[in-house]
Amino acid sequence: MKRIAIIGAGASGLPSIKTCVEDDLIPVCFERTDDIGGLWNFRETREGQGCVMKSTIINTSKEMMSYSDFPIPREFPNFMHNTKVMEYLRLYAERFNLAKYIRFLTEVLKVKPVRNFSETGQWDVEIKDLTTGAVTTETFDGVLVCTGHHAQKHVPRFDGDDQFEGQRIHTHDYRDPKGFEDKRVVVVGIGNSGADAAVELGKVCKQVYLSTRRGTWVQYRLSDNGVPFDFHRSRHFVYDIRRLIPREAWNFHAEYRLNRRFDHDLYGLRPDHRYDAQHVTINDDLPNQIFAGLVKVKPNVRRLTRTGVEFEDGTVEKDIDAVIYATGYLFGFPFVYHKALEVKNNQVNLFKYVFPPSVQPPTIAVIGCVQPLGAVMPISELQARLAVKVFKGERKLPTVDVMWKDVWKKKTEISNRYVESLRHTIQVDYVTFMDELAELVGCKPDFFRLFTKDPVLALHVYFGASTPYQYRLVGPNPWPDARQTILTTWDRVSYPYRRHSETQTRQNSTVYSIVVFIIRVVIILSIVIRWLFA
Repeated sequence: MKRIAIIGAGASGLPSIKTCVEDDLIPVCFERTDDIGGLWNFRETREGQGCVMKSTIINTSKEMMSYSDFPIPREFPNFMHNTKVMEYLRLYAERFNLAKYIRFLTEVLKVKPVRNFSETGQWDVEIKDLTTGAVTTETFDGVLVCTGHHAQKHVPRFDGDDQFEGQRIHTHDYRDPKGFEDKRVVVVGIGNSGADAAVELGKVCKQVYLSTRRGTWVQYRLSDNGVPFDFHRSRHFVYDIRRLIPREAWNFHAEYRLNRRFDHDLYGLRPDHRYDAQHVTINDDLPNQIFAGLVKVKPNVRRLTRTGVEFEDGTVEKDIDAVIYATGYLFGFPFVYHKALEVKNNQVNLFKYVFPPSVQPPTIAVIGCVQPLGAVMPISELQARLAVKVFKGERKLPTVDVMWKDVWKKKTEISNRYVESLRHTIQVDYVTFMDELAELVGCKPDFFRLFTKDPVLALHVYFGASTPYQYRLVGPNPWPDARQTILTTWDRVSYPYRRHSETQTRQNSTVYSIVVFIIRVVIILSIVIRWLFA
């Protein structure tokens, strides 16, 4: 049996272990901390480890982020606090007995191909026991790199950095608002971390200034009728409609809906780019904080003074106590001694963001190094399923030339669609990318065949939310409960809201919501068609 090295026991490493086990491979997972969870395991002391804030709530709903054969418990909230995410990861690890494959407090120092790599495809992995300090080397038949993309803090340089007398930290090192009470704080960056920090600080600080280079579109977690927003967005039917509608019309519709919540122009947030040209900021409280004056939106920072900050519009805010950089991360794989995994300008050349095309045989894979418009955990799981099947020789990748063409195609699509930014180099659309991976794995549902054999299920899979369970209906390692889990999705969504004595009403059924959704789409299509041909 082949031995597979897995680096990291976080949300990508755990399904990688499980996938190896179910495919009769021997996983050995190296985790440099003393616990699972990676980014989602909040720690007061981080020691270079990426970590969420103490108050972080996940931005994808539970049904969309579940692993494909292990639904999140129905009593869990739809948008979970990080402690609930950790609880789910622990339940997953316990259910599939994954801990016995993990070597905790073990750091990977080097991963390099053996001398006869072209014949064996093997890798030498140099590891360090952080308890004893002992350094050893082991040989593996394959490697799964599950270290994510929150590796190194990206801190921009501004004039006057060195003379600023206040506190300067990155959100990587921000835990909670303790110590910031009654202070004047500038938060640089309006991504999810920047907005979360600004909102939290706004409740205790004397004043918070939120600095942004280009503004942002703000998406609420809740959509119409309190349904999770990704339930509406992440549907196969919606993605098919988007292919038919001009991009301009789709953006107009999306921006109109967001501006109905609050006017982005009025609140100083409207960006110059269109809705789909940047990863949207997901936050439910930011508009209220701006409305109350607790957070004030400012343009990009020009320079820091000894006690203040000057912005690009010429305004200066004095007596600033702290500057918090919510400016993202740089990712890389410095422990992999192979030029194919070199990262430049936050870009790496990977087929489906998994395989470096030039490494043959393909026995090293990167898992979870993507920035999806949706949940990353199901993507990581499906990437792991693909990698393991390739390692075993049960699935073949396209030719090297075809893989390179796909790499360049994705780079071109990103360049044409998104504003230039380090955060947009690994961007994917959830539904489209999941289908691409599923096709390679052999587990993508055939909608035509499904409609002819099981029309009720087909209705849910095509028109309903594109939950991960559908990728266990067919293909390798199917899950017998996948069908029933799909049909009962709304039961788990609605359960946390119910009183214990309350039964589900017809109005809240999945079929009802799907029918209403289809009617709305038809109305929107008719309006767009009339607009195009008027």
